[in-house]
Amino acid sequence: MLSFRKALVIFLVLGTSFSCQKTPKKEMPAPSEYLFQGNHFFASYCDCDEKALTDNEGVAKALIEACKASGAGVLDSVKCEFAPIKGMSMVVLLSESHASIHTYPEHNACFVDLFTCGDHCHSEPFDKVLREYLKPKRVSTQKFIRNEGVQEIK
Repeated sequence: MLSFRKALVIFLVLGTSFSCQKTPKKEMPAPSEYLFQGNHFFASYCDCDEKALTDNEGVAKALIEACKASGAGVLDSVKCEFAPIKGMSMVVLLSESHASIHTYPEHNACFVDLFTCGDHCHSEPFDKVLREYLKPKRVSTQKFIRNEGVQEIK
C-alpha cells in the first residue's frame, strides 16, 4: 500500500505538473493589488461522531464543501485511505493554497488545516461545515497570519 508521504510526493511532483498543464492559468491581480499574506488555520477535532469519521467519502465531501464555504477555489484533490482502520489523509489544492485532513478513527479524532493566501477566504465557515459533519465534542483551533513574520491570532 502507498504511504501518505509517498502519495503526497507523487501528487506534488507529478500530479500538479500534469494538472497545471490541463488547467487554464488564472489571472492574478497586479502585485500592488495583492495582499502578501497567508492565513493558516489549524483544528483538532476530538470525540467525533464515529460513523461520520469512518465514512471516507463523507469526510472528503465535507472537506470540499468546507473549502468552498471558506471562499476558496477548489482545483484538485488527492486522498489516501488506510486499512483496516478506515483512516484517511486528503489534501485539497486550492487556487489560494491548500487544505488537508488526517483522520484517526482509532482515536476518534482528526487534524485539519486550511492555508490561504490573500484576504478573501475565511476559516470560520470552513470550521463550521466540518464541525457540523464530524460533530466533535472537543475542538482546539489556532489561526496564524503569515507574511514576513508569523503572528498568532487570539
